[in-house]
Amino acid sequence: MSFAELVAASNYSFLRGASHPADMVWRAALLGMSGIGIADRNSVAGVVRAHVAWREVRAQMPDFRLVVGARLVFADDTPDIVAYPMTRHGWGRLTRLLTLGNRRAVKGDCTLYFEDLLEYADEIAFIALPLCVSAPLRESDKNSHAKAQRREEECLRQLKTRAPHVWLGATMPRAGADARKLAELADLGKETGIPLIATNDVLYATPDSRALHDIVTCIREGTTIQSAGRRLLANAERHLKPPEEMARLFRKYPEAIAATQDLLSRITFTLDDLKYEYPHEPVPPGWEPQDWLEHMVMEAAEQRFPEGLPPIWRKTIDEEFRLIRAKGYAYYFLTVHDVVRHARSLDPPILCQGRGSAANSVVCYLLGITPVDPVANKLLFTRFLSEERNEPPDIDVDFEHERREEVMQYIYNRYGRERAGIAATVIHYRPRSTIREVGKALGLTEDVTARLASTIWGSWGGDVPEARVTEAGFDPTNPEIARLKNLVDQLLEFPRHLSQHVGGFVLTEGRLDELVPIHNAAMPDRTFIEWDKDDIDALGLMKVDVLALGMLTCIRKAFDILNQKPSPLQGRGLGEGESGNRLTVIPLSAATRRTSRQVSLLSPEGERGDLTLSNIPTECPEVYAMLQKGDSIGTFQVESRAQINMLPRMKPKCLYDLVIQVAIVRPGPIQGGMVHPYLRRRNKEEAVDYPSPSPPHDPDELRDVLEKTLGVPLFQEQAMKLAIVAANFTPAQADGLRRAMATFRNVGTMHRYEEMLVDGMVARGYTRDFAERCFGQIKGFGEYGFPESHAQAFGWLAYVSSWLKCHHPAVFTCALLNSQPMGFYAPAQLVRDAQEHGVEVRPVDVNVSGWDNGVEAISPLPFRGEGWERGSLAATSPLYPSPLRLGGQATKSRSSPLKERGDYALRLGFRQIDGFRQAWGEAIESARASGPFSSIEDLARRAALPPAALRKLADADAFGSLGKGRRNALWEARRTPSDQLPLFAFADAAELGTEPDAELPAMPLSEEVVADYQMLRLSLKAHPMQFLRERFTREGVLSCADANAAPDGRKVACAGIVLIRQRPGKGNAVFITIEDETGVVNALLWARDMEKQRRAVMAARLMRIEGVIQRSKEDVVHLMASRIIDCTERLDHLSESHRADPQLARADEVARPQASRASSSRAPGRSAGHPRNVRILPKSRDFH
Repeated sequence: MSFAELVAASNYSFLRGASHPADMVWRAALLGMSGIGIADRNSVAGVVRAHVAWREVRAQMPDFRLVVGARLVFADDTPDIVAYPMTRHGWGRLTRLLTLGNRRAVKGDCTLYFEDLLEYADEIAFIALPLCVSAPLRESDKNSHAKAQRREEECLRQLKTRAPHVWLGATMPRAGADARKLAELADLGKETGIPLIATNDVLYATPDSRALHDIVTCIREGTTIQSAGRRLLANAERHLKPPEEMARLFRKYPEAIAATQDLLSRITFTLDDLKYEYPHEPVPPGWEPQDWLEHMVMEAAEQRFPEGLPPIWRKTIDEEFRLIRAKGYAYYFLTVHDVVRHARSLDPPILCQGRGSAANSVVCYLLGITPVDPVANKLLFTRFLSEERNEPPDIDVDFEHERREEVMQYIYNRYGRERAGIAATVIHYRPRSTIREVGKALGLTEDVTARLASTIWGSWGGDVPEARVTEAGFDPTNPEIARLKNLVDQLLEFPRHLSQHVGGFVLTEGRLDELVPIHNAAMPDRTFIEWDKDDIDALGLMKVDVLALGMLTCIRKAFDILNQKPSPLQGRGLGEGESGNRLTVIPLSAATRRTSRQVSLLSPEGERGDLTLSNIPTECPEVYAMLQKGDSIGTFQVESRAQINMLPRMKPKCLYDLVIQVAIVRPGPIQGGMVHPYLRRRNKEEAVDYPSPSPPHDPDELRDVLEKTLGVPLFQEQAMKLAIVAANFTPAQADGLRRAMATFRNVGTMHRYEEMLVDGMVARGYTRDFAERCFGQIKGFGEYGFPESHAQAFGWLAYVSSWLKCHHPAVFTCALLNSQPMGFYAPAQLVRDAQEHGVEVRPVDVNVSGWDNGVEAISPLPFRGEGWERGSLAATSPLYPSPLRLGGQATKSRSSPLKERGDYALRLGFRQIDGFRQAWGEAIESARASGPFSSIEDLARRAALPPAALRKLADADAFGSLGKGRRNALWEARRTPSDQLPLFAFADAAELGTEPDAELPAMPLSEEVVADYQMLRLSLKAHPMQFLRERFTREGVLSCADANAAPDGRKVACAGIVLIRQRPGKGNAVFITIEDETGVVNALLWARDMEKQRRAVMAARLMRIEGVIQRSKEDVVHLMASRIIDCTERLDHLSESHRADPQLARADEVARPQASRASSSRAPGRSAGHPRNVRILPKSRDFH
């Protein structure tokens, strides 16, 4: 007898189902069922994955059916009801019903009532799952049971009246009362006229998933396996069962089995019926959208080429117009153009630019969406759009990350919430949190789970290796530990919950909520749909990517300073050479919220207009000279340690070199073996060779494809061109090759094209060895490689940020700090780098600082280096030397056009103080407008600051201009009353009277530095390592500067604060960067050695590294580590009252280092109980 399981929940019924949707579909098909229905709890989030699997199943079993719907769970005692749309109209009614419930509730919840169901019940088939068919066991429950039973019966009758296709779901879970309950359900069916339908109410595909289902139940209920009791389902029966078994269970009610086929026959809807229609953008009267698009593009082309359009441009534009017209994508281009136009029309404008494959398009370029000239750069348009590509174009546009919300709300307001929504992102379980949650459900103590979780590197991972279990001190063969590991490994692949995409909007001409349910996001005024990018791609929907980029915010803030009126910037750094013009100092306007001492960097003459992305001087030799030294901290895309080490090898001399630099330090080129061949050819160590095919083919066909990259394919477009030119691929096959170049963290399918490409090249006359090497290089793109258009867009931003860093380091650092959080580095590293560029960095001060960091005028005298004091406000504190002096030595300056000028200083703002509120900072600025503060009490009274604000300012040593050191300021702040002076008291009355000042001992410098790190995450007074130097020197440990100066091959020991730990690519090595008062050392630890000392690598905040110096011919220095020692406990000796906690760089992959054994036992009398000792490390960027 044919049977279909029509009540099945996947793991998208979060923490209820225990199998993937695809697994459910395949399992049902292999069991011989005629079909399966996937219905998750108040959601259709998993149905597209089931649909994709069904397409694959149907290729082998064409008669197998999939129906998709949702299990509706109500808030008003209505029984659960499974809803399956029978038609496309029914699907729209279901998604609107779910949207209604979602929008009523907070993110992650859905509030539905029975009246809602009656309103949206058109063309939907229902399976009701009544719960009250059996009498209660206890006499006291009979009244409530009878009431609930009457409620269910009434709901069923009303539903039957409203919707003709209703069934009663009947189950046989092998409980003692199965037969009685089934008989009572049959009686209920007769009374209401609703037939029975057989189901197993499935929650997982196979019986062996029962243990995992018990765990997710315990996680959901917040209990343990030992205490869960009847909350766990008995007998492991909720799995998919063969039709024969279901027929046996329902042998007394064969009509319930037959009903599954009846329901299947009534449903004609599949997700393939969803016809997507993009919004019809408004165009001027009398214009068609395609014609209006072409008109705008040609207007822009005429402005660019006033003397006539070159033939190559005319040909390219015509071809793009033809494809856009054929595909019907004119509206899409008009949308993106409108969004970009709106962002740039705001006051002030939002900085934005397109990237990705859209940069291959001339239309995008002429509309001002992308900055890259695709004609001049010979970019491949078919990488973006072609007749063979059966998928919509994808235009990514980056906006300033601080102002992107303005653009997103414009889209919501323009299209309405019912027509616009952000795509979803499926958040999956991650190793650390999964270990903790599963361990808790198993009843393991927190110390056990915390120790296991602390051994995990980074945020991602597919399983927990046994080595990690052993490292944590546990026996992997212990049954409980083995059980924990097995369950964690299974759960790691599961979806945890839905979140919103970083910025991909789905827009529709009709109602979006009739296509897919819409949810409230956690962020205010945001809504998102239930399907993620993979779902959207599978169904052929289009999205508009409105993305956030921190570097655009930084660049805009730098431009804001540089572009202040009355005259635009000119002089050094603008390509004018040594014009002799000195930059003058002009105060900023009040609208900038800067103080009167903070300045704009302007020229006294010349009118060039405001500095923008489009008029930054190009190909500046000073910029490339800086980058060739690996001096790129804080810049865009070339700031990582891998990039910094590559720069001296690449020695970029032009913008295209930067494009290659951005693209080559990626997993794809590295895994494909492209890096070293390219470098050898670039350095003329190897001849550039372009093999030729046999006659009559063009002998230079490969030169045209690979000449820009010296015969090595570095970009996806080159791989596509090579396949077409040298292996006779059709455009459709080349597009398939592009698809096989998998994106980040996805598995590629490059192997499918190996035979086709190699044999095609051999047939054309190339040697098999060369063809196989080409495929090996192209295969690397399966590990994530850049398209050239993307690298071009990012390369330009890398140049712009480098230009700002080179010519205006104070302004650039100021903008970086005001744009945090972003980038790789913490504020301490950015400030130090600015100091090395000759920038004077001044401390936070209540009489000078604003909320934001700012740029100030200083003496126009030349910078004299060591020993030059710049005045009382320039000093970090009346007790300590200039911030440019670390340990009695002037900070080493790197090459910078302004390093010897000393014209500008960076003033730290209140935003750098940990926990200080913006409202407090703005109140200080406002009160200071009437004059500087004369005392802490004066500040408290005029700015109306609470005691907490005063204490934070004192802790941050922000009263230097008042002659108050940290300790004295803390004393005075604590005795300053919080209330204002009485109404009738004298206005200038001294609140503290004649109470004598306490004579407090000066705080030791080491404690000052530690306190700075606690409050500011940096110190201008000294580096923590300065106070430990004597001890390390006695042990034979070199400073970072001395280690970097050591000859090649020398064995050294070096120690410093840990900044970065990264394990890129396949994890063959760990890169570690440590810092002391003299600089940084980059160490490399091979994976084989890492496993022997993993705890020290992951736990250390102060690390001693022993190894051998490796110095390349480009003078790139690495310490090849052989031994790692955790010296973190030495930081505790810097201060009796504060705990040193230097901030990791944002790129550190060990976001929460495990507890160090060395630091677990403190010296007697020492405590880490101070509230400031409890720190949350900044979220790291994870490349594991």
